[in-house]
Amino acid sequence: MESQCKEEPVLHIVVVGFHHKKGCQVEFSYPPIIPGAGHDSNTLPEEWKYLPFLALPDGAHNHQEDTVYFHLPPLDGQQKCVYGVSCYRQMEAKALKVREADITRETVQKSVCVLSQLPLFGLIQAKLQLITHAYFEEKDFSQISILKELYDHMNRSLSCTALEGSQIYLGLSARDLILHFKHKVLILFKLILLEKKILFYVTPVKRLVETLMTVLSLFPGIIEHGLADSSHYQPRRSISEDFSSPEIISADEESLSMSTTDITNISKELEGRYDVSDQPDQSKPCNTTLDTHYLQPHAGSLLDSECEWETLEPHVMDEMEGKVDVAHSNMFDTDSGLPITVQPQSATGQGMLTSGLISGLQEDQYGLPLAIFTKGYLCMPYMALQQHHLLSDISVRGFVAGATNILFRQQRHLSDAIVDVDEARIQIHDPELRKMLYLSTADLRFADYLVKHVTENKEDVFLDGTGWEGGDEWIRAQFGLYIHSLLSSALQQDHERLLADYGTAFTSAWKITHNYRVWISNKHLAMASITPGHPFQGQYSVADVKIRLSHSMQNSERGKKIGNAVMSTSRSVVQTGKAVGQSVGGALTVAKSAMSSWFSMLAQPTAAVSASPQSAD
Repeated sequence: MESQCKEEPVLHIVVVGFHHKKGCQVEFSYPPIIPGAGHDSNTLPEEWKYLPFLALPDGAHNHQEDTVYFHLPPLDGQQKCVYGVSCYRQMEAKALKVREADITRETVQKSVCVLSQLPLFGLIQAKLQLITHAYFEEKDFSQISILKELYDHMNRSLSCTALEGSQIYLGLSARDLILHFKHKVLILFKLILLEKKILFYVTPVKRLVETLMTVLSLFPGIIEHGLADSSHYQPRRSISEDFSSPEIISADEESLSMSTTDITNISKELEGRYDVSDQPDQSKPCNTTLDTHYLQPHAGSLLDSECEWETLEPHVMDEMEGKVDVAHSNMFDTDSGLPITVQPQSATGQGMLTSGLISGLQEDQYGLPLAIFTKGYLCMPYMALQQHHLLSDISVRGFVAGATNILFRQQRHLSDAIVDVDEARIQIHDPELRKMLYLSTADLRFADYLVKHVTENKEDVFLDGTGWEGGDEWIRAQFGLYIHSLLSSALQQDHERLLADYGTAFTSAWKITHNYRVWISNKHLAMASITPGHPFQGQYSVADVKIRLSHSMQNSERGKKIGNAVMSTSRSVVQTGKAVGQSVGGALTVAKSAMSSWFSMLAQPTAAVSASPQSAD
């Protein structure tokens, strides 16, 4: 960290434009990306060959302006990820004061980018947006003095001390995330802890990257110090290399195609985690054209393969609750009617940091951030189509990536989970993974606690901007308490009993992840001050049944259909009651009776409302 503070935080200011013949290309860089080259050189180092496609995203012409956060791998001799922020705009060519000869289209599309050594995405974006607007208002793109001034200004105003405050979370609203995804935020949180292949999908890019980075901001220290190794990947030799038909290969065959060093460093990470059927598809470089056949969707739509995740069938509820909740309910103190929680402090200001002996990350006294984005687990807030091969690269053991191109979403077999941000839907196709992510009663209490505080304090927080409960920092503090309690529980002698409240299947899978093994291999004396056990542990009650019922009704396909049917029946009964002269009270009584009938049908194995084979909410 000290060496990072001594260096200038901003590496380059880059302008990327769309050329009618050459496509996306770098038009200006200050200082020049290639030492000794001119500012107008479009030559890029091999490691940064995807820079133009990241800065000028797919479908950019559909938006007047947009913002992109992206990661670049380190160059030779460097060890840390490079963080990119790009502000895109387009304008009519006829409005230009100076129109160059190669501008042949009616609109001009350009992005101004900042390449930084610090992950201050929101802070950089706020400054860059103003400069980009001013740069376009000049209507003469040869006027580059403002870009050079931007470079000098940012290097004077930005420093690594900004990582210690709340400025690092500028533009990342945890409140909006909870209001949109509700309890599913905890499912996303657990997915990342399990180091799965997670793809976020939505347009425009600004909403995509902000959603993805907001989820990461819930992990203590991840954005500040946990992304340094998140972009270590090898680009293809040629951008236009073909994607051949994927081949399913076994773990043994993968090992044969790797060097001895790779086997030592990577196969141990994969061992015991994937079976042959779960192996990612391996694409091989071929010709110099892009074979779109590889990117075509599989037969059948996404809905055909969705399966019901949250179900109301009694035998499933009995099985899960019996194993996890009821069996342990008599072990917890139930004197208080409400869960006993410790009000955590704000996550900002992590105190003394040391370099992790194994992870190499800057860690606090609790061993955080967890070493999630290391050893081939990538974080790509935005992923260009030209990087598609990384999804099936054998050296990539997992990823959290964002995409706006529908081709990524259609290649379902390359991801463990697809997050449709627009609809707040998480699509998971592996039944075993769905079982791992089944929210226990304690988890549902935690999620319900968050949602209630965010919704109940919504107006106050927006009015004065100083609210604590239900605010962004409060939400991150709650997740900080969750992860601290989880780690503390794993250290106890009776850890199996304590971890059961987090989900037995989940904790069993988590214990074989890279981040857990790195964390447990070191001693963290400060963990002695953390109370073990789930923050919302406690005896199973009627209130929990209501939470489970509400959760399932709102978030499973089957529950939504039944809820809509109940509402339709209620309206029909009320209208019919008015028509025949019944009182409104009598009509509501009939409606309640109809609702009870629906729930009775739901409890039967052969319910009238059938669900699609696979729905993952």
